[in-house]
Amino acid sequence: MNKTKSFPKDFLWGGAIAANQAEGAYLEDGKGLSTADLMPYGLMKGIQENSTDLNLYHEAVDFYHHYKEDIAMFAEMGFKVFRTSIAWSRIFPKGDELIPNEKGLEFYDNLFDELLTYGIEPIVTISHFETPWHLVKENGGWKNRKTIDHYIRYCETIFTRYKDKVKYWIGFNEINNIHTIPTAGGGILIEENENRLQAIYQASHHMFVASALATKLCQEIITDAKMGAMLSLSGVYPNTCHPDDVFETYELRRRSLFFSDVLLRGTYPSYINRIWDKHGVQVKMEGNDLELIKKHTADYLGFSYYRSTTHKAGTPILGHTGGITGTPNPFLESTSWGWQIDSKGLRYVCNELYDRYQKPLFIIENGMGTNDEIVNGEINDDYRIDYIKVHLKEMKEAIDDGVELMGYTYWGPIDIVSAGTGELKKRYGFIYVDRDNEGKGTFKRLKKKSFNWYKKVIETNGADLE
Repeated sequence: MNKTKSFPKDFLWGGAIAANQAEGAYLEDGKGLSTADLMPYGLMKGIQENSTDLNLYHEAVDFYHHYKEDIAMFAEMGFKVFRTSIAWSRIFPKGDELIPNEKGLEFYDNLFDELLTYGIEPIVTISHFETPWHLVKENGGWKNRKTIDHYIRYCETIFTRYKDKVKYWIGFNEINNIHTIPTAGGGILIEENENRLQAIYQASHHMFVASALATKLCQEIITDAKMGAMLSLSGVYPNTCHPDDVFETYELRRRSLFFSDVLLRGTYPSYINRIWDKHGVQVKMEGNDLELIKKHTADYLGFSYYRSTTHKAGTPILGHTGGITGTPNPFLESTSWGWQIDSKGLRYVCNELYDRYQKPLFIIENGMGTNDEIVNGEINDDYRIDYIKVHLKEMKEAIDDGVELMGYTYWGPIDIVSAGTGELKKRYGFIYVDRDNEGKGTFKRLKKKSFNWYKKVIETNGADLE
């Protein structure tokens, strides 16, 4: 059979942001506090509840007030889709109310209407690293089974409200990041002397049940919708060919794929029992939990891919492969933030995942964060173009390998606050935002060189990458 390396005609090109990293307006129009509002140093350093230091999430890049201008620029690039999230605490400020906040609902009505005006389909993440703080502090977050009820009430509210506007949904952002950033990834606080993995896996089970119930509800309310799972799945290789390195890397990878195994296959894999036994984990399940998880699996797997790393046997395991630095790979170059650039690794991961699940894949995050400089009124970010170009070429190879890829949403098409570090200096966008790490700037938008390059990529459906 003759095949050419090309993207499908209906390939979904676009970009992705998160509400907490872009919107700002953190207490405007009735919004409540979320976990992100209390992390001035980024998600990796956790909650700083009483900190008086500058928190860039509070204003971010003011997408809340600039969304029309920004969406017009996304449309100019030719976006087919745009991934964003709904801030749970805009809809239910404390998370456990019975009546939603109408002002919050109106904002997303307006946002989705603006996207659809330009023919851009919204892809919406329901919970993206910003659980309402009240649910976490007062109710234990996802360690508490009652959080399932609050989440499903939230889901029913937004499914019903936006059923004619949103067809692509994602339950949780990078659900496996509950291992490395439990407060952001899973809305839980690990107490002193608490069995960390017990807390993580119990919370994960509650999130799995919630995911199944949300998928069921979504399919009932929006019959033509697709509900996806989303994981952090940057790649990992053994540091050497020593069998210990190889097998421990395999075990490490399974700790990530455990989450997609449950969400896409619908069953708990047998290998998890040894991990639970080793760490004294006893997950409490109720009634028809396993039946629900089995019956209502995700329609597609969205994942983030930024880099790869290597693992050496004996190196402490934080929990999964997407959120660790690991041992540097001497064959790869790195970004200015130390993330190793590995486009071939993206092809590898695409094949790894499609071989495992045979469900559509969506590269929902991929991008390069760096310190852009304005020179004579321009930003010539050839390094970003080069980064994306090599990754798109490997995506073509993956498609030729037989992988079913739905789309590609570049992470941070407009500069946003970095999730990991809480700063604006680490920029991803095709669009520069005049705001710095001290919170100074005009919020003026400026196109970078990569803006027109990505526009050409979309216009040619990925045929022209030069």
